[in-house]
Amino acid sequence: MAKILFVMTGADQWTLADGTRHRTGYWAEEAVVPLDAFKAAGHEVTVATPGGVVPPVDPGSLAPEANGGAEQAARVRRAVESAGEFTRPLVLADVRLDDYDAVYVPGGHGPMEDLAVDPDSGRLLADAVGRGLPVGVVCHGPAALLAAVKDDGSNAYAGYRITAFTNTEEQLAGNAEKAIWLLEDRLTEAGLKVEAGEPWAPHVQVDRNVVTGQNPASSGPLAAELLKKLA
Repeated sequence: MAKILFVMTGADQWTLADGTRHRTGYWAEEAVVPLDAFKAAGHEVTVATPGGVVPPVDPGSLAPEANGGAEQAARVRRAVESAGEFTRPLVLADVRLDDYDAVYVPGGHGPMEDLAVDPDSGRLLADAVGRGLPVGVVCHGPAALLAAVKDDGSNAYAGYRITAFTNTEEQLAGNAEKAIWLLEDRLTEAGLKVEAGEPWAPHVQVDRNVVTGQNPASSGPLAAELLKKLA
């Protein structure tokens, strides 16, 4: 049995370019699907957030239109509400990476608000990739990689081939013009090699110990790839 650390956002709002705030959090599918896959494989999941706050779920991710219909939306909502892991988070600053075998970061716009600049999250993710631990990150979750800066100022993931929620998808979702910054741009500026697949289609990149997924539909395939690294 492996122990997997979920680094999750504690932000329930995303600050836009005009100063207004958009309600957000983590994207339910991107947390629930991997959680179910990891637990079904016999692994243990622990959640940690900045300050140890209960991670907020993006209400938009619970809507029928985000889940292929009302029935699936209800299933995802039940999964969110029944997952004890989400209600008992650790404080990120107190986490010891020695206690874990892998790290996973789900998306939603929340990570762009807090994890992108969180020093504790950045320290853990930089340490994890340096040790060669399996690291999985999906959709807007790669925003957390921006804080993974080494002592020399370079990004610990620079040179890695990854994927993430693309500029095109942000435009299609109607958010690109509202955002202060775009994830694909910032990751590229930090030295990561972002590979974009078709909008909304499952797309996973594997580079050494790092597994990344482009969007919510990539959550399941990403979990499967991460499980291979824990076999």
